[in-house]
Amino acid sequence: MNRVIAIDGPSGAGKSTIARLLANELGYQYLDTGALYRAVALSLLHAGLNEDSTDNEIIPALEKTHVSFRGGKVFLDHKDVSQEIRSPEASHFASVFSARRAVREFLLDIQREALHHASLVAEGRDMTTVVFPYASGKFYLDASTEERARRRALELRAKGYEVDEDRMRLDILERDARDSGRDIAPLRKAEDAVLIDSTGLSVEDVLRKILAVIREVDA
Repeated sequence: MNRVIAIDGPSGAGKSTIARLLANELGYQYLDTGALYRAVALSLLHAGLNEDSTDNEIIPALEKTHVSFRGGKVFLDHKDVSQEIRSPEASHFASVFSARRAVREFLLDIQREALHHASLVAEGRDMTTVVFPYASGKFYLDASTEERARRRALELRAKGYEVDEDRMRLDILERDARDSGRDIAPLRKAEDAVLIDSTGLSVEDVLRKILAVIREVDA
């Protein structure tokens, strides 16, 4: 039977990096749910929708959308959009549209269906609370706002984007408020999730902490 390790946490906490390394260490498949939300956001933007669009406008657009995650790549309507979805615009609207019930319901089955094919390390905002509440390992990865802004700025600069770190810090605070305050599947730590604050820790330190918890449970 396939297993799933679920990791939640705010933007910039290091979930994607840790999830990829953990999946490689365990021999599991990495499920980048944030990439799925970014791809949906990109599709809705291409359809001319925005934060003011109603569910009655969003649902027909979703019915024409095909999103999949295979081999570490994200496909939108069978086109690889793995790089396109990393733009600041896609990131912003992924948070905006993820607050909509229609979008979350659209992606719920897509995320769960991936577990039928392989054991997973899944990261996102509601992996431990909604998508995989039965996960064999649950973690909430966090870091200070300053640390998350710095990491995000470094990531975007490496991709060639110009970044204002003060603006980045405000964007992160706004996204935190949206993700935690939404009515549908708000970002929160599951009661049985292990909290790991990655502020000041290396990637290797965080990975060791998570692996230690998993191995203790499996012992």
